[in-house]
Amino acid sequence: MARARYVCAACGAVSPRWQGRCDSCGEWNTLQEDAASSAPVALRTGRGRAIELVPLSGDAADLPRTLTGISELDRVIGGGFVPGSALLVGGDPGIGKSTILIQAAAALARAGRRVIYVSGEEAIGQIRLRAERLGLRDAPVELAAETHVEDILATLAAGPAVDLVILDSIQTLWTDLAESAPGTVSQVRTSAQALIRFAKTSGTAIVLVGHVTKDGQIAGPRVVEHMVDAVLYFEGDTGHHFRVLRAVKNRFGPASEIGVFEMTDAGLTEVPNPSLLFIGGRDSASPGSAIFAGMEGTRPLLVEIQALVAETSLGTPRRSVVGWDPSRLAMILAVLEARCGMRFGQHDVYLNVAGGLRLAEPAADLAVAAALVSSRAGIATPKETVYFGEVSLSGAVRPVAQAAARLREAERLGFTQAVVPGGGREGMRSTLALHEVTTLAGIVASIAAESGG
Repeated sequence: MARARYVCAACGAVSPRWQGRCDSCGEWNTLQEDAASSAPVALRTGRGRAIELVPLSGDAADLPRTLTGISELDRVIGGGFVPGSALLVGGDPGIGKSTILIQAAAALARAGRRVIYVSGEEAIGQIRLRAERLGLRDAPVELAAETHVEDILATLAAGPAVDLVILDSIQTLWTDLAESAPGTVSQVRTSAQALIRFAKTSGTAIVLVGHVTKDGQIAGPRVVEHMVDAVLYFEGDTGHHFRVLRAVKNRFGPASEIGVFEMTDAGLTEVPNPSLLFIGGRDSASPGSAIFAGMEGTRPLLVEIQALVAETSLGTPRRSVVGWDPSRLAMILAVLEARCGMRFGQHDVYLNVAGGLRLAEPAADLAVAAALVSSRAGIATPKETVYFGEVSLSGAVRPVAQAAARLREAERLGFTQAVVPGGGREGMRSTLALHEVTTLAGIVASIAAESGG
């Protein structure tokens, strides 16, 4: 008789008993009952076959790639699909996962590749309607509406070799090897294992779509993240017209790479110059705005950081952040108070990354501090100026990586000066006027000097 165990839907940790909070990741109400599967026959009997061992030294052949023709997508996955790879594409419902994948499937099919699109949620008629709306009805993509993993694998193995298989979504699939309902951790994990095994043995690239609900009730794709070769997440807000596809894991290319798309009536279109999208329409004469020269993977990106510091009548001032780490904002405010003498205790602070982009770089510290100081003092930051640098608890500004690429992007977009950390001039050849600062006090002084200009 199988012994019951409990698996965390967020991180995959196993617990012998149910509890409200996962000891591994700290998430609440994520443990789900899972019948412990028996060990494979080879493990129970101690029998197995000897495998061939090869030396570490030797030729490393370049990985073959299958380009989709969608340059932003190819950029994120590392230069095209790798045969035999497994990718997971996640994101909120309605963010555009199915749209970009049907566009990629149509592009590959038109290039002579065999592509199969299997949907477990939509009927074939619904997929055809979407393809017709996107102008892809003539693409020779093969469709199926099926959720049984064994039937899907039998279909893939019966016909000619398949170059790409898209399965939408992994939560709807079920296999005879697991007795639980579709969408549970055991079904998601077992189904993904069978599909990934087929990909590795056949050389077919497989894309698994994972839906992430906003309330976090079904977090099955988190278990699959450890099994696949690449994990891509769609970011964005339905209130904005652009979407960001971010690689959070990639065994065949750089992680943290992003691709930027714009949602239009014709589907998702590429944005070749996302910096103009994120800084377009800014009011350079308004206080509380600073341009951050950041890096997303290997791509330099300029984005506007907006801050609003307003007096409050509340006992506890508000701290609202969109697109950045709230704890890091608290740190910057504390450093400004302790090291620069600026008081925020009687003020509400609102911080926003324009365009809905989410930043995780410590290099944004200096731009955030500049926006806060600008709003608090009511003085606009210097025109056509970019900022980047990491702020320490002592108030010192520390150099960051890839400064030359950040400056080149700012120079290309017409900026004339940059505020950079002191001591990091090596390798920063640029026509921009560089203003080095070693402490946050230098930022306060430079913005205060604008009032006299």
